[in-house]
Amino acid sequence: MKAFVVDKYSKKGILRLAEMPEPELGDSDVLVEIHAAGVNLLDSKVKTGEFKLILPYRRPFILGHDVAGKVMRVGSKVRKFKPGDDVYARPRDGRIGAFAEFIAMDEADVALKPKNLSMEEAASIPLVGLTAWQVLVEKANLGKGQKVFIQAGSGGVGTFAIQLAKQLGAIVATTASVASAGLVKDLGADVVVDYRKDDFEKILSGYDVVLNSQDAKTLEKSLNVLKPGGKLISISGPPDPEFAREKRLNLVLRTVLRLLSRGIRARARRRGVSFSFLFMWAQGDQLGKITSLIESGAIRPVVDRIFPFEATNEALAYVETGRAKGKVVIKVR
Repeated sequence: MKAFVVDKYSKKGILRLAEMPEPELGDSDVLVEIHAAGVNLLDSKVKTGEFKLILPYRRPFILGHDVAGKVMRVGSKVRKFKPGDDVYARPRDGRIGAFAEFIAMDEADVALKPKNLSMEEAASIPLVGLTAWQVLVEKANLGKGQKVFIQAGSGGVGTFAIQLAKQLGAIVATTASVASAGLVKDLGADVVVDYRKDDFEKILSGYDVVLNSQDAKTLEKSLNVLKPGGKLISISGPPDPEFAREKRLNLVLRTVLRLLSRGIRARARRRGVSFSFLFMWAQGDQLGKITSLIESGAIRPVVDRIFPFEATNEALAYVETGRAKGKVVIKVR
């Protein structure tokens, strides 16, 4: 099968279009014919080797963390799916490979595709949808009337998280450019801060939750918008000791991550708030709940551009510019 692979870690290198063997099907796996794949900044970070210590892939490996397609075969222990089912997923770490014609995934990572979405729209959802769900529902326990600050509202995670937070009954603030202000307001944002002109820490205060997706300076400033007891949850780092324990990293890596996050954890404690890092994980049952929200019309996908499979490198380069509004998708077939 055709696939785009990483031969070596490089900031300037591109993915190679290669002929790869069709994936082997395990007892608990579904083999999916890929119709579309979402493109994420995570793909770029994995390609450059930024996560090689915690995600040690053996090269060459196929890149791609978001997939939508049709089930072709199922393993002997699979009970949830059958050949012909339209599905979508964020395959688990260690088994990624959406930039290809086929992929084998554990059935626990997979959900039925929302009936009201095209394959391209469905492929835009899993990673950002699960990220938003795990931050706002699982970690923050966000509830009605609470205030949440979601950074970069017009990005992939932002466009989904704003809609999810509104469904949970929260009051939502976000940052966006003037050009994107209309989009994030339409998605439900109550307060929109023009990040090019205004400083959010001088405008926002008394927030229960911050979803941080930006740099270290923004992370630091985010502490100032939280009320006592508030929660600062970062998806862009630094990783914390709890993450190291969950990943069962070795003692050296656990020590490194503890030191990397020591400063922000200490400052959070002094302010009477909590800091935690979230690296989203594959979870088909959570994705099934997201499917219900999408089919009810409560949440809609936001897709910026769709690239043909042959232009996968161009799609990844476009994501790396940071200019995409919502998600970028590759149409495989």
